[in-house]
Amino acid sequence: MKKMIKNMDRGILFMLLASLSFAMMGGFAKIVSHILPPVEVTFFRNIFGVVLVGIAIWKVPLKQRGGKFLLLLFRGSMGFMALLAYFYIMAHIPLGEAVTYNKTSPIFVAIFAYIFLKEKLHPSALIAIVLGFIGIILIAQPEGGNFSKYSILGIFSGIGAALAYTSIRELRKYYDTRAIVMSFMGVGTVAPLLLMLVTPYVTVPKDFDWMFAVFVMPQGVEWLYVTAVGVFATISQLLMTKAYELTKAGIVGTISYSNIVFAVIIGVMLGDPIPDFWTVLGIILVIVSGLMVAFAKEKN
Repeated sequence: MKKMIKNMDRGILFMLLASLSFAMMGGFAKIVSHILPPVEVTFFRNIFGVVLVGIAIWKVPLKQRGGKFLLLLFRGSMGFMALLAYFYIMAHIPLGEAVTYNKTSPIFVAIFAYIFLKEKLHPSALIAIVLGFIGIILIAQPEGGNFSKYSILGIFSGIGAALAYTSIRELRKYYDTRAIVMSFMGVGTVAPLLLMLVTPYVTVPKDFDWMFAVFVMPQGVEWLYVTAVGVFATISQLLMTKAYELTKAGIVGTISYSNIVFAVIIGVMLGDPIPDFWTVLGIILVIVSGLMVAFAKEKN
């Protein structure tokens, strides 16, 4: 019993540190996204992971069945697109709001798992989904019934992440976890390079300017910023993995929402306005919604 409590305490600590690291990554990404194109920031965010996961695979070869390559590619592509949208909106809206949009993914996971994986949708999960959508509307505060480009991309970052997470449930039957992670980081490294290479030769519609840009060579302290994005992203993944090893998923998932609080604080320190009442209420509803979905899943 004492050992279980000790592991739980350590798991909570690791998740808190992971959430702080994730928020720190967001802070540096917000700074550098004002200087470098989001697609380039996405490249630097993933290149560190490719190296680390590549070393891990080299040391311990993959053991897997394989056979679902297109689904693996889909997972990587959705993860990349969600991350790209996430980095884009960071430069234009408060960090806390950007992180909250990304944390709507559990709401969409519940929906996609019901549609594609035929998982049961608990009544409390249905209530959670409704609360989550109300929270999204309160954060977006659409004018005249129209969502801004940044709100749409914020919601897309949650949907894209949810599609990636949902596909993992099927991919785990066929692929080593490291191969699944590499699919995301690999696509997230190669795709930005291709997009930056073709940008000078295509006419980019305004609605898709978040995807395309010409490579800009980082200068001086900018190298520190892009390195920090990659380092804190990797640290947060490692700490989160350790947290899930030590503590029940429901507890860890609950603590993970602390990254919204950290993000709001860091965002304000970087010059973001303090969230108004309706934004705070929306953030709270998204958090409550995510927790309800998690607890409904544990009941099932």
